[in-house]
Amino acid sequence: MLVIAAAFVFLLALGVPVVFVLGASAVLALVTTTDVPVAIVSQRVFAGLNSFTLMAIPFFVFAGVIMDAGGISRRIVDFASALIGWVVGSLYQVSCVAAAGLAAISGSGSADTAAISAIMQPQLRRRGYDVDFGAALIACAGSIAQVIPPSLTMVILAVVSNVSIGALFVSGVLPGLMCIVMLMLIAYFQARKGGETYRDAEPFTMARLGRTGWAALPAAGMPVLILGGILGGIFTPTEAAAVSGFYGLLVGAFVYRDLKLSALPGLILRTASLSAAVMLIIGTASVFSWLIANANVPRILGDWIASVSSSQVVFLIIANLLFLFVGMFLETIAAILIIVPVLAPIAAQMGVDPLHFSLLVILNCAIGTVTPPYGVSLFVSSSVAGRTVLQVSRRLGWPLAGLFAMLIAVTFIPDLSLFLPRLFGLID
Repeated sequence: MLVIAAAFVFLLALGVPVVFVLGASAVLALVTTTDVPVAIVSQRVFAGLNSFTLMAIPFFVFAGVIMDAGGISRRIVDFASALIGWVVGSLYQVSCVAAAGLAAISGSGSADTAAISAIMQPQLRRRGYDVDFGAALIACAGSIAQVIPPSLTMVILAVVSNVSIGALFVSGVLPGLMCIVMLMLIAYFQARKGGETYRDAEPFTMARLGRTGWAALPAAGMPVLILGGILGGIFTPTEAAAVSGFYGLLVGAFVYRDLKLSALPGLILRTASLSAAVMLIIGTASVFSWLIANANVPRILGDWIASVSSSQVVFLIIANLLFLFVGMFLETIAAILIIVPVLAPIAAQMGVDPLHFSLLVILNCAIGTVTPPYGVSLFVSSSVAGRTVLQVSRRLGWPLAGLFAMLIAVTFIPDLSLFLPRLFGLID
């Protein structure tokens, strides 16, 4: 176990891509500490990918790529501007609402952050807003795409923790929206202290709201189609992913007509590239997780936690701290595939609802994408804004505090994540 830990930390410190860190450290540990043949590596990689549910990933990626190329981001921002652009700090508010809307389509925190940043940052700069705070706010709002369905992170976590994808999707709706509202409140109070610049808002008109809402309506059909189809028993989550890809193609090409069919081969290649990157991480991480399980790490960690306290509250605090720490240094998928197999059995022993635990994992991962030194959403937002990570990090305090407050609330009020799944009969 020491060999795999040392190799992992050393390679990560060198800046080696996480997929190679996982694979190399696992192979090194296998060769130096066991008599198991190296051929087991390829077997474990394929075993980790041999899941019907994981077929949803390329379809959801394809749907996000298609909708992004089809001009959906701009229409969602226009609708958000008409809906909330009259509030103090209007551009901040629009950024948050648009991030939530795009999250229900893209399923990716980094994609959400990039799309909103590209549209909103020029406007923030032109109207004299605090660009650094705007970048920090957009990074936090974009990260919530992991919490709001349909989320690629949720699909992977559902496979790892053996919970219903549909139930996990529904459990993220309320906490995700609460996170967005929290960020909007923080933006409001920050803007009120900023002077007249932030009070220069566009007037609200029903005509503009109706016009932009009508334009955004086809895009809004995607999350309704996915969740409605799953909850109505019309199709499985994997089938829902395939339907969403086809729906995105129809909307982009024939409704909005911003998507040219000649661009389709390039979009398919982009989908394949993004999906392959995710699958590589899943495959190598499955080898890593298998070695950790064989080293009895879950039992050892469980015994240690039990020796500290048998309290469910203490376990949840330790689990949150561990995920927050790991999320600061690891890519989200890798963090899930390494830590969840270790902590999920302990959570079950402690009487923590699997769905509640899974949503806590998602929230921690979302926060991890905006915390230095390796926050992906933070990097994306800073890059698009043309600011350094350090400059944006200095304005990250209040938005990040808001997400931490929501994490604490969901941790100690399980019904925030379990109410809707119970309401729809997805859990007892």
